[in-house]
Amino acid sequence: MRIFRKETTVSTNLDAREGVPGDVFVAEHQSAGRGRLDHTWLSAKGENLTFSVVLAGADRSLAEIATLPLVVGLAVIKALGRFAPLALKWPNDVLSDGRKLAGILCERNGDNVIAGIGINVNQTSFPPEIAARATSLAAICGRRFNREEVLSDVLESLDRWHGKWLADGFASLHGDLAAVDCLRGRTVCVRQVDDDTAPVSGFCGGIAEDGSLIVGGRPVYAGEAHIGGL
Repeated sequence: MRIFRKETTVSTNLDAREGVPGDVFVAEHQSAGRGRLDHTWLSAKGENLTFSVVLAGADRSLAEIATLPLVVGLAVIKALGRFAPLALKWPNDVLSDGRKLAGILCERNGDNVIAGIGINVNQTSFPPEIAARATSLAAICGRRFNREEVLSDVLESLDRWHGKWLADGFASLHGDLAAVDCLRGRTVCVRQVDDDTAPVSGFCGGIAEDGSLIVGGRPVYAGEAHIGGL
């Protein structure tokens, strides 16, 4: 992997559009960092990790590409799960005890996919609007972390799990994903991307082998999931 670094950038996902598979773009600060559904990603400068990785996906269908946020989330959990029990909240959040530790934004770029990853590492004070919902490795473990070591561990894990996805398909990761799925067995509400589509609420059967979330006995392929009913 080639690693490109900036002190400040608009967005590492934008920087990564110039990259090739294996390239990693890291910034200390993003002036317009984004999560899914155009949510703003808030991160204290010099405290956390904000980076984007260019992943190969040239011969994959759109349905397969749509599973990549789950693959990346699993890779983050496998890399950092030794520090604390971590869970995956479909489709793209890594949680610790219900609080968000990491978020993922995957975007297709020609024949490749850009995986933007934000991990709260050493930040322990968060803006009021997210303070009740956010956490970090330092907050969980009561100590600071070497961010370069965290980055290296995550990239190594991502290389492994993305490689498995390429070689064996998403279904080969299903058992590992089911083990860290925090929505399975709970009542959830999914607000879908299309504003004209009504939210779906019901008992969650977990992540299916095609990457959808089973809610009320039906598959949901995109949206934002919340624990609880409508």
